[in-house]
Amino acid sequence: MDIIFIRELRIETLVGVYPWERQARRNLLLDLDLGADIRPAAASDRLADTLDYQAVAQRIAALAAASDFQLLETLAERIAELLLREFAAPWLRLTLRKPGVPPEAREAGIVIERGDRG
Repeated sequence: MDIIFIRELRIETLVGVYPWERQARRNLLLDLDLGADIRPAAASDRLADTLDYQAVAQRIAALAAASDFQLLETLAERIAELLLREFAAPWLRLTLRKPGVPPEAREAGIVIERGDRG
């Protein structure tokens, strides 16, 4: 399996359980590995034959902008469900990071894997 990746995608959303977190939208950082077979695209040199990472990034940003989940876990799961469904990726690894939370740390976050890596 080949992997198409996106690193440090900045997404703006409302997320958090504490009242001070719910006062304003914040930027999260997302790293994504998507399973793919790039051989058809390599042979044809056509975007239509691969995962369009620009379209993936835009779709993630749109979902995040419209959400107001309390937990990173919920947002990550919704993003994963969307990508597996809409982009037909067989497998993904998603890292979602919240900079500055807790305040004593640079960041906190989660890593999930979904689908079949094959």
